Amino acid sequence: MSPLPPLASLRQHLVLEAPVDTPDAAGGLARRYVAAGSAWCAVTPLKASDAPLADAPALAITHRVTLRWRAGVTAAMRWREGDRVLDIRTVFDPDERRRALVCLCQETRP
Repeated sequence: MSPLPPLASLRQHLVLEAPVDTPDAAGGLARRYVAAGSAWCAVTPLKASDAPLADAPALAITHRVTLRWRAGVTAAMRWREGDRVLDIRTVFDPDERRRALVCLCQETRP
């Protein structure tokens, strides 16, 4: 399979969000996310597992998000499609030729 995704497979329009930390009243930082761009992507579910979280079952769903190459995407960012949030865990260029970008993500509930 070629690392360059065919245009027809890029069916989901996702918003790329970057974290912004602002000081809060208690001397700490409050994190919020702001839109940093958007892209047409192919989202492929990879794995779903029941992972206990604080003694309560939680469903962890991972996805591969593939898009045309773009600079500046980091693992600190996330993708959003409406209420759906995909936290980026890893970003890589599959053939190191700046043609495609793959983000391995974990879906979270807002």
